[in-house]
Amino acid sequence: MARDFKRWVDERVVLFDGAMGTRLYDMGVFLNRCFDELNLSAASMVEDVHRSYAAVGVDVVETNTFGANRIKLEKHGLGDQVEAINAAGARIARRAVGEELCVAGAIGPLGVRIEPWGPTSVEEAADLFAQQAAGLVEGGVDLFSIETFYDFAEIESAVRGVRSVSELPIVVQMTLEDDGNSLEGVSPEVFGAQLAALPVDAVGVNCSVGPAAMLSAVERMARVVSLPIAAQPNAGKPRIMDNRNLYLCSPEYMAEYARRFIQGGARIVGGCCGTTPEHMKAIRKAIQAVAPQPRQTVTVEAVSERASVEREPVPLGERSRLSASVDAGQFVVLVEMLPPRGHDLERNLRGARKLKEAGIDAINIPDGPRASARMSPMAMALTLEREVGIESVVHYCCRDRNLLGMQSDMLGAHCLGLRNLILITGDPPKLGDYPDATAVFDVDAIGLTNMVHRLNHGADVGNNPIGDPTAFFIAVGVNPGATDMQREISRFEWKVDAGAECAVTQPVFDVEQFMRFVDKVRHVRIPIIAGIWPLASFRNAEFMNNEVPGVHVPDPILDRMRKTDTKESARAEGIAIAQEMLEALLPHIGGAQISAPFGRYSTAIEVTRAIPGTRWPRVDSAGLDS
Repeated sequence: MARDFKRWVDERVVLFDGAMGTRLYDMGVFLNRCFDELNLSAASMVEDVHRSYAAVGVDVVETNTFGANRIKLEKHGLGDQVEAINAAGARIARRAVGEELCVAGAIGPLGVRIEPWGPTSVEEAADLFAQQAAGLVEGGVDLFSIETFYDFAEIESAVRGVRSVSELPIVVQMTLEDDGNSLEGVSPEVFGAQLAALPVDAVGVNCSVGPAAMLSAVERMARVVSLPIAAQPNAGKPRIMDNRNLYLCSPEYMAEYARRFIQGGARIVGGCCGTTPEHMKAIRKAIQAVAPQPRQTVTVEAVSERASVEREPVPLGERSRLSASVDAGQFVVLVEMLPPRGHDLERNLRGARKLKEAGIDAINIPDGPRASARMSPMAMALTLEREVGIESVVHYCCRDRNLLGMQSDMLGAHCLGLRNLILITGDPPKLGDYPDATAVFDVDAIGLTNMVHRLNHGADVGNNPIGDPTAFFIAVGVNPGATDMQREISRFEWKVDAGAECAVTQPVFDVEQFMRFVDKVRHVRIPIIAGIWPLASFRNAEFMNNEVPGVHVPDPILDRMRKTDTKESARAEGIAIAQEMLEALLPHIGGAQISAPFGRYSTAIEVTRAIPGTRWPRVDSAGLDS
C-alpha cells in the first residue's frame, strides 16, 4: 500500500519510531558531537538506526535533524550547512526504509528565546524554520514532526516557517512537566486547543516525561481536540549510573501504556528519549490488540490573546512611594548600597538610617554586580524596609535563573512586600570572582520585563491567571555610552514596549554624550534617572574609564582627578564633579541614582546639595561610613 500518512491516521493507529539521539549515544557518539552532522560524516550509523526501527514494524521514521537549524548548527561551526544536513538526513531515512514507510522531517526548537521572552523576532524564527524545512523537502520527506516545544509563540513560528515552503502534513507536539501541563504551566485543554487552531494535521505531546504522566495529558486533550492526537513519551525519567543516563522503562511497560494512550484517544503512538526498537516492537503488538476508540470532543476556543486573562493593573501612583513620586513628576533620588559579601547587615542598616534621615527616596541594591557573590538583594531589601522603613529598589538580573525561576522569585518578592525593581540582563561570570561559574541567561532584560509586566496584568508566563495582579514598579537599565548606540536605542525601545516605566543609566561623566543619547530617545516617554558616581581617586577614575563597559570619563575630568594629591582632596574633587554633572543634567532627567564608592554614604548625601531647593536636611555624617 502506497504511503499516505493522512489516510493512514484516518483509518488506524500509526506507529512512529523511537529515540534517535540516545541510540547514537549508546553506539558511542560523545555528547559534545553535533548529532545532526552525522548525516554527513557517519551516514551509515544513522541509517542503521532507521533500519532497526523499520525492521520491527513502525510506520514512520523521523530524520536525524532535530537540532539541524542554523542557530544550533552555528555553535558547531556548521551554520552554512543547514540545507545539506537536513536534505542528507531525509535521504538517509528514505534509503533505510524504502518506499513503503513514511519519513517525517524532525524539527526541534531553535535553542534561543523568541519574543516576547528574547531578542529573536517571530519573523526571524519563522525564516530559520523555513530554511530547515526547505532542506527536508529537498531530501524527500513525507511529513513534518515539529516536536518537544514548550513556547507556543515558537511553535507558531515553526508552523509558519514550514507552511511557507510546504503543504505536507504536520504533526506538532508540546513537551510536558510531571503534572501533565506544559513547562510554562499551560494545561493540555488550553494548549491542545491552541495547537489544533494552527494549520496542522495532528497534535500531541512528547518527551520530558514517562508514559504515566503523559496519559493524563492525552486524555485531557482528547476532550477538546478533534484532530488526531500523538503520544511519544520517554522511557521514563533517566537515572544516572556510572555517569550515564539510563532509561529503565521496559518494553512491556511502554506497550501497556500504548494501549492506554489509544483507549484515551491517541491515533499516533511512538517513543522519545531512551526508547529502542525493542520498545517499538512491543508497542506494535499492543496496537494490533486494541482498536482505536471513538472520541467525543467539545469545542474550546483557542486562547491566543493575552487580553483573555489579563486584569487591570494597579495604577502606577499606588504601587509604592517611589512610583507615586515618579508618577507625580517629582525628582527622585536613589543611593546605591552594595549587599555585603557575608551575612552581617549591621553596617548597611546604620547607613540606611542616615540616608532615610537625609531624605533619600530609596536605596538601590545591585544584584551580584560584576558577577560577584554577595547577599541576596531581596533579603537585604526586605530587612532594610522592615527595620528602617526606607523603600528599596531591587536589581534583578537574568544571569543566574531561568524564566520560571524568575517568575517564582517575583511572586515571592511581591508576597513579601517588595515593589520597586530594576530589571537587568547581568554581567557574565567571567567578569567576576568565579569565572568558571555557569550562567543561565534563559532570557534577557527585555524578556524579563515582559514577564513582570504580564504579572502586573494578572497572568503568568503561560498566560494562566494568577489572581490579583502584582504591583511592581518596573525600571530598566540603559547605557548612554554604549559602543553600538543604535542597538542600545533599539533595545531601550523594546524594553519600553515590554512594559518598562522608568530607566536608570550607567554613571554619567560626559554630558555631551548623554545629551546625544537623550535627543535620540525623546520619543520614548518614560522618566530617565541618571547614574551619578562621585569619583574617589584618580585610580578610580581610570578604572571607570577603562574597565566599566559604556562609561566614558573625559580627559578634563581625568586631569582634574590626577591633580589631587590627598584622599581628602580627591574626595572633594569627586564630589564637585558629581555635583556639576547633576546640575547639568537636571533639566533633562527625572531623578538621580547616586553611588557611594567604597560604602561612603556621606559622599552621596553631599552630592545631593547640587539639587536646587533641596528638601534634604544636613545630617551628622559621624559614623555614617564606618
